[in-house]
Amino acid sequence: MQTWRSRLGCSMLGLLMLAPMVRADDWPQWMGPNRDGGWKETGILDRFPSGGPVVKWRTEVGYGYSGPAVAGDTVFVTDYVNAAGKITNDFGKRDRLKGKERVLAFDRRDGKLLWTHEYPIEYDISYPSGPRATPTIHGGKVYTQGAEGNLICLDAASGKLLWQHDLKKKYRTEAPMWGFSTHPLVDGQKLITLVGGKDSLVVAFDKDTGAEIWKSLNGKEPGYSSPVIVNAGGTRQLLIFHAEAIASLDPESGKAHWSVPFKPMYGMSILTPQVSNDLLFVGGIVSKGIMLKLAKDRPAAEVLWKGERDTALYPKTSSPLVDNGYLYGVDMDGELRCVNMETGERLWETNEPTTGGKKANSGTAFLVRNGDRLFLFGENGVLTIAKLSTKGYEPIDSAKIIEPTNPVFGRMVVWTHPAFAHKCVFVRNDRELICVSLEK
Repeated sequence: MQTWRSRLGCSMLGLLMLAPMVRADDWPQWMGPNRDGGWKETGILDRFPSGGPVVKWRTEVGYGYSGPAVAGDTVFVTDYVNAAGKITNDFGKRDRLKGKERVLAFDRRDGKLLWTHEYPIEYDISYPSGPRATPTIHGGKVYTQGAEGNLICLDAASGKLLWQHDLKKKYRTEAPMWGFSTHPLVDGQKLITLVGGKDSLVVAFDKDTGAEIWKSLNGKEPGYSSPVIVNAGGTRQLLIFHAEAIASLDPESGKAHWSVPFKPMYGMSILTPQVSNDLLFVGGIVSKGIMLKLAKDRPAAEVLWKGERDTALYPKTSSPLVDNGYLYGVDMDGELRCVNMETGERLWETNEPTTGGKKANSGTAFLVRNGDRLFLFGENGVLTIAKLSTKGYEPIDSAKIIEPTNPVFGRMVVWTHPAFAHKCVFVRNDRELICVSLEK
């Protein structure tokens, strides 16, 4: 029987250069130290204590879909404070709001506010409940990307502004329907993000000065995915999943290696590309999925299969994880599924850890691997410990740790990826950021 193991082969080796800059028990960016949903700390509890896990502290925050990041003794998160306008969360409607986006830094040990950086901003996006992108922490700096395209670099210790760009103004583009959502990636001297505009769908900036290093690709819009770097075909490749294709670039120059046309519904290229050995998966809602086979001797890719109604996995708001040739992720109605990457075959599915057993439009859970177990944080605020294998879903324990506060499709949800660090989980809704102990 295949059990859950941390075996990503060469898929995320290009991201390991970030690790020396942070502590081993930090969570300094989107999906953890290596952008693979991996959490390697030991001494983590097997089950929750009687009465539920211990909440170490709570602190007030505003609106936001962005998850927290943890580096050293500081927790960073972004939020939005609305001053005028109504949030409707209408799928096809942009809401106009006036308010301010904030970058907040808290003491990891007690939740005390250390500093705030804020700026006025007008929202003209759908689902305008705050910024989307998790802060990226690297080399004593904090990088954030706001929902309307404000790319900012701050000193992590003081919150002092070091540089900033209004991406819409600089590159003559507009915010996507659901806002700028890319989690910026540090690679060497570069900060890489998706922007939009002519020849600037992807841009690399100098991480210390903000100067443009290169720009690349054209596209109708950038989509909502985040870049990753993998080693494949003997080459470091920067993978970009945008609204019209999955592409591979040279991370040093931005030059394109290859591109495969692929258009998810409504331009919703959301998930972070997932690689296992020589297989690469991207997908979106309503049976839009594609598996590519990466060449072993050069940067190239060919289509292995395309998803159909009864095959594969079509995530909407969270990225799946890979293990030894299998995908584990959440489909658009909240179905947690296991899929064979070679064939697209579905092995099993369940809604239990995502939406409490019932299908729900855009149902979501965020998956994080710790040893041979997973921690699944459901949109209902429930954290579940479980084991996943090709044989099925094996729940171990669960506890509700935070209230869902965001109204969507007739229910309340919390759609933010938690941070797992220092034997704790850090999670936020639209009212508070909390620290919950997971220490054995």
